[in-house]
Amino acid sequence: MTWRLISVVVTAIVAAPAAAGPVTPLFAAGDPIRLEIRGPISAIVDGPREKVTPRPSELSLFGSGERHPIALTPRGITRLRRETCRFPPLRIEFVTPPAVTSLFAGQRRLKLVTHCRQAEHFQQYVLLEYAAYRLYNLLTPASFRVRLATLDYINGNGRPYVSRVGFLIEDKDDLGRRIGQRPAAVGDSVGLFRLEPRAAARSALFQYMIGNLDWSMKAGPAGEGCCHNSRLFALPSARSGAADLLTVPYDFDFSGLVNAPYAVPPDGSDVSVRRRVYKGYCHHNRAALLAAVEFRSLRPALLAEFAAIPQLDVRTRRKAVDYLEEFFAEIASDERMATKLLAGCLK
Repeated sequence: MTWRLISVVVTAIVAAPAAAGPVTPLFAAGDPIRLEIRGPISAIVDGPREKVTPRPSELSLFGSGERHPIALTPRGITRLRRETCRFPPLRIEFVTPPAVTSLFAGQRRLKLVTHCRQAEHFQQYVLLEYAAYRLYNLLTPASFRVRLATLDYINGNGRPYVSRVGFLIEDKDDLGRRIGQRPAAVGDSVGLFRLEPRAAARSALFQYMIGNLDWSMKAGPAGEGCCHNSRLFALPSARSGAADLLTVPYDFDFSGLVNAPYAVPPDGSDVSVRRRVYKGYCHHNRAALLAAVEFRSLRPALLAEFAAIPQLDVRTRRKAVDYLEEFFAEIASDERMATKLLAGCLK
């Protein structure tokens, strides 16, 4: 059977993507917002970053009069380390539920991706990681939505700390409700045959597109549970013994697309993070061919996403588009897919 025929056959045997459901107001639109976070910012930045007590703070939406009591906590792994990021990523927890008329209605907790370091060029890395989430949104509704924001950080004494770009990430429970699935409770690893093929293949091909190796869809770091930079959702309609887990990727700062200065390949080798390595499984090769058809059909929209982010400077935008164009050349046909990617699939 030829690769092209397999592409046709798999159309009939692979499940369709999850249908989009209701979205919380915060993630229902894509226009950037401006927020003020007022609290002990200097203490959060300069203080201990492990096992810290959430710090009482306040979140305000510019121009709306909205003010929300929140608790701020540093979060993350690599970016939590002071030697990596001067300014840590943050977790926002709402102390009281926002009103139903609020932009934050329905929110309980949110991840905030911050600027890492105050040098202006670090904002470009934030924007590129934001773009990666947006690219995956174009491929499937079973993806974490994001909202870009300019953040004015103010110390509790009223003194401005810094104003920088960042973005908020949809909570996993809200994503689950939106796609009609719940976050799956699994151990440190899951069997390959439990992964829904279409979602797994799409995720692996996307990670290849952005040049990311910092992930696993079936295992996590020792003691941290499954899965590394991949969230699993339970498929309620799966038959007994059938694939019952949907994988959703997140956390793309180690990708070649972003090319952050602190990013290194997982094995610590000297290979550039810009070099792509396919980490999809041979078991999903048929679904990967179908996923490539989706990627090729969405090429104009995927490339146009960078132009939709005005804060990206011209050089950064051009490099990002060129990087993705290299990918599209590699998946231009089923035959190229077979030789460039699938021949190196994981058993």
